[in-house]
Amino acid sequence: MEIQENQRDSWSETESNTSSTRIGYSGPLSGPLVTTTKKNSSKKSARFKDEEYVEITLDVRDDSVSVQNIKGGDSETAFLASQLGRKHPSLGSQLSIKLRQVSHELKRMTSSKRFDKYDRSKSGASRALQGLKFMTKNVGSEGWSEIEARFNELAVNGSLPKSKFGQCIGMKESSEFASELFDALARRRGITTPSIIKAELYEFWQQITDQRFDARLQTFFDMVDKDADGRITEEEVKEIIALSASANKLSKIQERAEEYAALIMEELDPDSLGFIELYNLEMLLLQAPSQSTNPGTDSRVLSQLLSQKLVPTKDHNPIKRGYRGLSYFVEDNWKRIWVIGLWLAVCAALFTWKFIQYKNRAVFDVMGYCVTTAKGAAETLKFNMALILLPVCRNTITWLRSKTKLGMAVPFDDNINFHKVIALGVAIGVGLHAGAHLTCDFPRLLHATDDEYKPMEQFFGEDRPDDYWWFVKGTEGWTGVVMVVLMAVAYTLAQPWFRRNRLSLPKTLKKLTGFNAFWYSHHLFVIVYALFIIHGYYLYLSKKWYKKTTWMYLAVPILLYTCERLTRAFRSGYKTVRILKVAVYPGNVLALHMSKPQGFRYTSGQYVFVNCSAVSTFQWHPFSITSAPGDDYLSIHIRTLGDWTSQLKAVFSKVCQPASTHQSGLLRADMAQRDNQPRLPRLLIDGPYGAPAQDYKKYDVLLLVGLGIGATPLISIVKDVLNNIKQQKEMEEGLVESGIKGNNRKPFATKRAYFYWVTREQGSFEWFRGVMNEVADYDQDRVIELHNYCTSVYEEGDARSALITMLQSLQHAKSGVDIVSETRVKTHFARPNWRKVFKHVAVNHPDQRVGVFYCGAPGLTGELRRLAQDFSRKTTTKFDFHKENF
Repeated sequence: MEIQENQRDSWSETESNTSSTRIGYSGPLSGPLVTTTKKNSSKKSARFKDEEYVEITLDVRDDSVSVQNIKGGDSETAFLASQLGRKHPSLGSQLSIKLRQVSHELKRMTSSKRFDKYDRSKSGASRALQGLKFMTKNVGSEGWSEIEARFNELAVNGSLPKSKFGQCIGMKESSEFASELFDALARRRGITTPSIIKAELYEFWQQITDQRFDARLQTFFDMVDKDADGRITEEEVKEIIALSASANKLSKIQERAEEYAALIMEELDPDSLGFIELYNLEMLLLQAPSQSTNPGTDSRVLSQLLSQKLVPTKDHNPIKRGYRGLSYFVEDNWKRIWVIGLWLAVCAALFTWKFIQYKNRAVFDVMGYCVTTAKGAAETLKFNMALILLPVCRNTITWLRSKTKLGMAVPFDDNINFHKVIALGVAIGVGLHAGAHLTCDFPRLLHATDDEYKPMEQFFGEDRPDDYWWFVKGTEGWTGVVMVVLMAVAYTLAQPWFRRNRLSLPKTLKKLTGFNAFWYSHHLFVIVYALFIIHGYYLYLSKKWYKKTTWMYLAVPILLYTCERLTRAFRSGYKTVRILKVAVYPGNVLALHMSKPQGFRYTSGQYVFVNCSAVSTFQWHPFSITSAPGDDYLSIHIRTLGDWTSQLKAVFSKVCQPASTHQSGLLRADMAQRDNQPRLPRLLIDGPYGAPAQDYKKYDVLLLVGLGIGATPLISIVKDVLNNIKQQKEMEEGLVESGIKGNNRKPFATKRAYFYWVTREQGSFEWFRGVMNEVADYDQDRVIELHNYCTSVYEEGDARSALITMLQSLQHAKSGVDIVSETRVKTHFARPNWRKVFKHVAVNHPDQRVGVFYCGAPGLTGELRRLAQDFSRKTTTKFDFHKENF
């Protein structure tokens, strides 16, 4: 390469003024410097053969450089050369560095023809070209304004320290990755100081936000190539794997960095040269199978038509818009509407009936509307105190939803929500009843004249009450006060911010909250109901027994609930289970495999209550069953989130030993394989009980969505579908061998299942690794489509996860095992695009009804429900949404 210089000042003089903080940059792929003659150098780089030259003529002045002429090269060559044509306040040192950088970049571009070996027009390559982005947000001028503002906040004496670089560019959570990126950008510019000024930061920002794939690839290569010799060694590959794994919180990959580095070198360095180059890295990126989270089997035409249908329709008429919204609401919630409507109507009728009744009595002349309000509220209170027991009669509800058709009209899935609504009605009734008595009835009675009090003697006696204490000390008074206090305690501790310990309270008060406080305070209802019956019997204004109706309201519900509790106590007494296997997994998860009690039958999606006397004699906690009905054992997976679960894990951890290399989990105890079996805690179970997920058999197509430990009821469904696949194959093989043409076995309803499991931690995949591998082994017809998502890994296209994607493709192609989940199911990165998930199912299953079952954090419930409603209205596929409740 030749660069002709028309320079008016002495070159040697400007060369001597080079800043001491910079060094001449030789380029990551550059060979030896070529002399400035038009002939090829006699000494050529071993890496650049048959070099081609580009001739650039420059006009160099004191404070500027202009490009006079360019011979050879292409448009990119011209762009690089144009970078020289800028004004420089201190021309000497900067021009020297700039000339070397541009010359070697041009040399690399024109000499190395190996980059053309891979066709970038291929579909996989075109998708990969969109990846390897260092900044996925705030790209462009708007982004720089924010970066500049952060620089001004973080800079020390006008310079940004290397330690603050990640925070400045918005990569605070990946400080190690940002530090390596800083080093790579600094090496390219010859910066050796541990800080940069704003102008240098702007150059860094321009490079990391460059939208060209070649520029992003070069930056990533620079990060790996720490000695800037244009070659990446196995040790450097190992370091960048460990760095990427750390940035994505993949500790297991970090531990096996050396093994994975050898895998990459084996793939990209077949000649055992001991290094790889830029073109190898490019080929790996472009050839790697796309790890897109979007399923690729959709019909393009159907997909486009569906996208057009799903475009939001704008209706400027508020009446039509409101009517459409109301009709959609009624369509989606008609079961809830009629139940709540009936409940409100009964409450209103009871209140009105008692209100009118007391308005026509003599007491109205003294106490007025105060007594009518108090008595109307009391009547609704009797009804609600009776009704509130029914939604928690779990055995009855399970029988009704399993054995009857009432589920078509009654929303059994909302039994706990209805329980909460009735509790609100009780609170309102207590407020109206007690408030009217204490602030209105009693004061009016105390201040009544003798003539006004005369009709009241039959109720309160000839001796008039003289103060509030008279009312409080009576049976009617103290029972009411105690009930209000106990109800207030139970109602308060049942609120989510107390029950889930969401409030920041002092240590002494925090012990009084949490699930244990909720559980024990709720059992104060025994005292409350006893007082409620006494309070309803000793009434001021009703003396005849048949007018004291409290016991009439409560008799049947209390009898039913008592039978429920007796059934549970009796059934759990003989359902002591034998522990078969214990495993403690990453993520604070305890897995228990138990013997199945005789006669214990259940459906996938149901749950059981568990009691461990070693932790608490009285407490029973619900957990989803993770085994399938066809399994010869019963299993549950428990995540330690509170006091009881933490103590349970500690008790069982004592009998466990560290897992061997071929076993999953951190601690394990297999009772069948141990000679000296330790004494295990006694475990009781009660159930099974019905849950929304058990309705999966009604649907031919299932969409199962689990977040973290919320996958437990859905795993049971997946295993049940898998067991059915196995049975079908065994039956077909048996029929073929015996020569029988048909069978009378009832066909399994589910024809297709999509399972999406989203978890934050890599270790979580150990919980159900066996199930995942079984599905991959036996499900040859792809009845079950598994999608695992690890949200700790940055989304596809992010440079921080690029190497993980490469490793994943190589490892899966070589051994069929995913490096993240260590199963045969490939793991997607970041969070799913739920709209695309629904679209994928809708395109594949037109004119069908899909059961959507979700178990996990409530934050996603609204989005999934809205998508189910949206796709049901605008496509021929109908989605029925179900949310798991405990």
